[in-house]
Amino acid sequence: MGMKRIVLAAMAAALASLTSIFAADMNSPTKTAVVGGGCFWCTEAMYHSVPGVISVISGYAGGTTPHPTYEQVCTGNTGHAEVVQITYDPSKISYEKIIDLFWKAHDPTTLNRQGADTGTQYRSIILTQTDEERQLAEKSKAVAQKDYKDPIVTEIKPLDTFWPAEKYHQDFYENNPSYPYSAAVIEPKLEKFRKATQDK
Repeated sequence: MGMKRIVLAAMAAALASLTSIFAADMNSPTKTAVVGGGCFWCTEAMYHSVPGVISVISGYAGGTTPHPTYEQVCTGNTGHAEVVQITYDPSKISYEKIIDLFWKAHDPTTLNRQGADTGTQYRSIILTQTDEERQLAEKSKAVAQKDYKDPIVTEIKPLDTFWPAEKYHQDFYENNPSYPYSAAVIEPKLEKFRKATQDK
């Protein structure tokens, strides 16, 4: 009986410790960042691989039409860009790091284009939520320019409203790894991103 009580007590202590850890994680504050670097399927897949990132949601921002649909955004008439909303744990990754990685996730020197994807919806954009974020984004942009021969054309502007994209766009690469676009476009970009950031 004595041994049984010791084992049960040890199990209870371990469970209490795990519960405390989970509770701390659940109560820890999170922050969000909103960026666009071409097709949101690609950007979403890349940020999903970053430690400290909790979730990534594909959506639309930077335009004027409320509740835009994918079809509307594709016309280029709504003013929106394909973007991702990144929820992250600031105790594990900073906003500065999120933005520093942004320059490695796409080509910020091509206006309204990423590879074969063309149109204003594919423009490079950072949507800030505070003046501090704007300053950090501008500073990061200036530093990143040193790595590019051509001028960075990334737009930095205040976030008005983030509109989540349709359900079938969410976790697209994870849910559709054999889709032709996934194999031909997302996978090579993801591999390049991993190599560029593995030692950072």
